[in-house]
Amino acid sequence: MPSVRDIRRRIRSVENTAKITKAMSMIAASKMRRAQEMALRSRPYSERMRSLLSDLAAQPHDEDALHPLLQRREPEKVSLVLITPDRGLTGGLHSKINRAAAQFIIDQPGAARVVAVGRKGRDFMVRTGQDVQAVFSDLGDRPTLLDVAPIARIVIDDYASGSADAVHVVYADFVSATLQTPVVEPLLPVTPAELPAEQAVGYIYEPAAADVLSALLPRFVEMQLYHALLESIASEQSARMVAMRSATDNANDMVVDLTLEMNKARQENITTELLDIVGGAAAVGA
Repeated sequence: MPSVRDIRRRIRSVENTAKITKAMSMIAASKMRRAQEMALRSRPYSERMRSLLSDLAAQPHDEDALHPLLQRREPEKVSLVLITPDRGLTGGLHSKINRAAAQFIIDQPGAARVVAVGRKGRDFMVRTGQDVQAVFSDLGDRPTLLDVAPIARIVIDDYASGSADAVHVVYADFVSATLQTPVVEPLLPVTPAELPAEQAVGYIYEPAAADVLSALLPRFVEMQLYHALLESIASEQSARMVAMRSATDNANDMVVDLTLEMNKARQENITTELLDIVGGAAAVGA
């Protein structure tokens, strides 16, 4: 059995670990609230913009004037934007995202190229031998649309040039503080909505419909990627908060168990010393 000194040293070490994990949990909780507010505020705009472009794409149009980002092709070459955390200590969050991305790549009939946003996704894709086209990291806890613009430019250029026949984005959707769900969403091409016959009437645009779509579609791609990044950050901070809180509870439980073990060891030492004293006194008396 370990000595009382060794057990006491272990208790101090575990207590110090518990202090660190508690502080990390509190920091993550503070960041989570801010990230959650940003993600929730971006949802209505993102959903409305997707709905608007879906309706525009469903209206009658000239096939020859169809915008390149609306043209549908057989998905022989797929591009995947994988959004993961840069750091660990988030429980199994990045593992779940990477598994969802890996399963999506396996299910594809053709080749897949990956744009990795975050180190955890980059490391996983490089380790599994995937075609990593670009890597973006260190975007911080408060990214802006300017941070997303280079990612959107790569995606748009690939699809417009025919290097990719479809673009999907994989990220963790923030459901609650204890639940984050990996999702795989199509980004390009924009899927037309199913409009009733009376709504598919066509519109006269000023400026022309091609000019409207040319202005809106790049903004749409940027906004969808920005929204996915905000959802991922909120999921990361909530997962880290829960993981560090669980680690703190486990450390406190370990301290209780080690304290009990230390008391038992101390009691055994006292009993042994008493037996030695009694035995020595009996030997002297004899």
